[in-house]
Amino acid sequence: MRCPYCGEIDTRVLDSRATQDSSSIRRRRQCVSCTKRFTTMEKLEEEPIVVIKRDGRRELFDPGKLLKGLILAGQKRDIPLSRWEELVQNLEQELRSSYTKEVAADRIGDILLKKLRRIDEIAYVRFASVFRQFPDVEAFKAELEDMLREKEELKK
Repeated sequence: MRCPYCGEIDTRVLDSRATQDSSSIRRRRQCVSCTKRFTTMEKLEEEPIVVIKRDGRRELFDPGKLLKGLILAGQKRDIPLSRWEELVQNLEQELRSSYTKEVAADRIGDILLKKLRRIDEIAYVRFASVFRQFPDVEAFKAELEDMLREKEELKK
């Protein structure tokens, strides 16, 4: 590791610690030449996830884009930002653990909808209306009726 002060390549590690979420390692180093200390962070380089859109285009998975959509769906609902961030983070972990480099946007939407339904029904309906692109009020009504039917079955 190159010293940021003098440019010397020879440095030694004084201390190594995992970060709170264990996603990276913080190393305290000292330059052998100038003896100044500095900190480095080592993070696992993750393979990018490519999302296959409905029209066939491919784009890199963007957790920020999903978070923005969830925040809009849950607007004026009593759901903390941390809950939305956790949902997106769990989704990304699920996608990475499946070892899939490419994933259809529809699969991402379906996974999110299943999880979102348990969090807040109104946010679910809002998100579903955008994701599923209901062609008319009847399709929207059918979705609501399915929700109500499933809710009744759970009560039994």
